[in-house]
Amino acid sequence: MRSEFLKTIATGVAGLCALAGSAFAQASYPDRPIHVVIGFPAGSGADILGRYFTNKLQELSKQPVIVDNKPGATSNIAVRFVSTAKPDGYTVLFIANSNMAGSRFLFKDLPFDTVKDFTPIASFAQIAFIMVVSPKSPLNTVSDVVAHLKKKGDNIYGYTNQTALLSTELFKQVTGAPAKPVAYKTAPDTMKDITDQTLDFMIMDGTFAAGQVRQNNLKPIAVTTKVRSPTFPTVPTMQEAGLKDYEFAPWWAAYLPVGAPEPVRAKLEGWFQEISKMPETAKFLENVGAIVNADTGAQADARLKAEIPKWGPIVQAAGIVPE
Repeated sequence: MRSEFLKTIATGVAGLCALAGSAFAQASYPDRPIHVVIGFPAGSGADILGRYFTNKLQELSKQPVIVDNKPGATSNIAVRFVSTAKPDGYTVLFIANSNMAGSRFLFKDLPFDTVKDFTPIASFAQIAFIMVVSPKSPLNTVSDVVAHLKKKGDNIYGYTNQTALLSTELFKQVTGAPAKPVAYKTAPDTMKDITDQTLDFMIMDGTFAAGQVRQNNLKPIAVTTKVRSPTFPTVPTMQEAGLKDYEFAPWWAAYLPVGAPEPVRAKLEGWFQEISKMPETAKFLENVGAIVNADTGAQADARLKAEIPKWGPIVQAAGIVPE
């Protein structure tokens, strides 16, 4: 009887110690480096965007914030890695809504669920994608591009991620212009083929394209956002160019593996909110074809769930067969 009583007491004390240890760990978070996983290679538009925010997180957290680039399978390698990571706040995923909303329609038997396996921290940027052609090209407007594609017939375009693929397929659906997709690993890999006009056109991540446009390595035709981008103020939107209701504006958010402690998630969310309010953040984003998008975790979650049903019809209409 006495031994059972002592065993019960010991179990209770152990449980209290575990709870106390967990609470202390959450209160002291972070006490070691944080790893941010990005599903694109170093130097890509996503990497340029992500490193600004990791640098700011490092300043606020007072701990090293290390970028782990895990490109491949249109970011699914990175997403899977984080989905299986320990949910302690030390592994964070930076990812676009196109991956979180669109991948389920583009790939069969994904080893993760983008809603059930992740806890959203916050969204932090909305990016303008931009239609570009070679600076040698005689095409100057969306109408020029459509007429060229319909006349030529045997056309190809490049893409490096889901947003580029589906925004271009939506353009094809709206205009009836024919073109076949060619996949590239990174945006820099496309530059030779687009400048020598092997590719007829491309809808590209504005984060990477901004510098190329400024250096006259690419000719801008139109942006995919509903309103003009501050980065490309003289470039019309697709709607202004005559494509009624065309809008494709990807946004980026940060996620933790599901099960992360709420105090840890809330601390990270607070830091993202602070970064979003910094004047230098708006300036940086404008330089890379983006604007501030400061959703809380709950808002980012609701936004993603509202978007998922919209992606299926676009994929089906494009005739894309899940891989």
